[in-house]
Amino acid sequence: MDTTSIMTTLADHAAAIDTSWTLLGAALVFFMQAGFCMVETGFTRSKNAGNIIMKNLMDFSLGTPIYWLFGFGLMFGGSGALIGGLDFMTNGGDGGYTTLIFQTVFCATAATIVSGSMAERTKFSSYCIYSVIISAIVYPISGHWIWGGGWLAQMGFHDFAGSTAVHMVGGVAALVGAAFLGPRIGKFDKNGKARAIPGHSLTLGALGVFILWFCWFGFNGASTVAMTDGAYETASSVYVTTNLAAAVATVTVMCVTWIRYGKPDVSMTLNGSLAGLVAITAGCDLVTPVGAAIIGICAGFAVIFGIEFVEKVLKIDDPVGAFGVHGVNGALGTLLTGLLAKEDGLFYGGGAHFFLVQVIGVVAVIAWVAVTMTIVFWVIKHTIGLRVSEEEEVRGLDVMEHGLSSAYADFMPIPTVNGFYKNEEETSAVTVPMEEAVPATEVPSTTADGHKLTKVVVICRQSRLEVLRSALEEIGVAGLTVTNVLGCGVEKGATEYYRGVQMNATLHPKTKVEMVISRVPVETVVDTCRKVLYTGHIGDGKIFIYDVQNVIKIRTGAEGYDALQYEK
Repeated sequence: MDTTSIMTTLADHAAAIDTSWTLLGAALVFFMQAGFCMVETGFTRSKNAGNIIMKNLMDFSLGTPIYWLFGFGLMFGGSGALIGGLDFMTNGGDGGYTTLIFQTVFCATAATIVSGSMAERTKFSSYCIYSVIISAIVYPISGHWIWGGGWLAQMGFHDFAGSTAVHMVGGVAALVGAAFLGPRIGKFDKNGKARAIPGHSLTLGALGVFILWFCWFGFNGASTVAMTDGAYETASSVYVTTNLAAAVATVTVMCVTWIRYGKPDVSMTLNGSLAGLVAITAGCDLVTPVGAAIIGICAGFAVIFGIEFVEKVLKIDDPVGAFGVHGVNGALGTLLTGLLAKEDGLFYGGGAHFFLVQVIGVVAVIAWVAVTMTIVFWVIKHTIGLRVSEEEEVRGLDVMEHGLSSAYADFMPIPTVNGFYKNEEETSAVTVPMEEAVPATEVPSTTADGHKLTKVVVICRQSRLEVLRSALEEIGVAGLTVTNVLGCGVEKGATEYYRGVQMNATLHPKTKVEMVISRVPVETVVDTCRKVLYTGHIGDGKIFIYDVQNVIKIRTGAEGYDALQYEK
């Protein structure tokens, strides 16, 4: 094989490696959609879970064709200062299909950020419209300025993987949208004080954060779009700085919330992880590990006070903290790159020029997104409408927008018996008319013979149910009705915080045990319940006692004391 053939083969292998690396990164960035979906679903109420899922699905499904048809051309179709060009139904230009799919998944990420801040009260049709506009126009034009050879790129603006181009664009759009929508019903009291509206599943939220953290290695690492010619060294350093910033931001938020709220706030700490990832994205290729740690610390403080500022000062309801995570830290990370870049950063003796370029870029993109999205939301609001009705919001968007009774239907108690009780299969084969099954003559009740009917209701900790059941069985109480409930006593539960906002009433999961007794003395039942449930701490529960007028057994017609007796 001659030298030319060898060089051609090596070049082909290098191109294959670079393409494979970029496509792997594209797949990871696509999977971020699952992460965002889980975070937003977990941090909102269960009655809107299906709606959130649908929105995240449509972000990508609508954004993919519109970006291919129109957006990619505006972003990469030319080298103009303001826009690229009109390259309809593009094949990816010089970068081919690899560039097209890689940029498509980034576009979808910017669009999906808006979903969380506008959750629980946005019309689905309106959401689809503005999501398409973000993918078609808003993101591609500012993206051209930064990555497509536009005026910011020509000035030397640096945003390696999209702190500004992706995350700040989505964050600013999210803030504008939330401001146009107004807060969810009950979010603020008559004095304007914020009320906490906790999400329904921190487990889902945490799963989403771990997915996003994992996929961010593709988001940042694969933005090298190569692994040859020394690019693998850059990719390695990007992995280190990305992970370090996220970890340090997480620890920072945990410590700060622990000090401010008395306990480490779980949901805010999860947001801290994302804040660190967003902030490092702009300069992950230029900063040292020390710089990444500093960025992580700054991001930790920024996400806490950013979320609190939006909610407590601006009075804007952002259910998942999208602006605090993506808007604030997208801008912060881009600016810190101008200070901490190891070659041109201000703190490394590079002078103020690079930092000032970063400032100009951040301000310009904020202005572009804020103005365009204000127009978009204003038009939607005054035409088809942006917000659902009060009734739809209260009932939940799952049932009102999608006809879905619950996103968790298979996990809810439903009146369906899957199987048979002992001997039920044989007896159910013959249907007995009710007139025959229940004798017309009344069965005399012995209630009047000193057996008083009393209903006892016990509210207790879920963890004590089995102990209570066993104790009641020992004293002869076997008939129980058990229900899982949520509630609090007159003290409204212990003081708790959710994202820095004090919760007015904490509804704790409890178990309600109901029983009607006649033979066993009420005093014995009460003493037994108190003995097994008492811990001396708030939340042990309460016992309610009611007089019962009568009890009738449906099958036999027996009443009173007789109706409560077991028949062999």
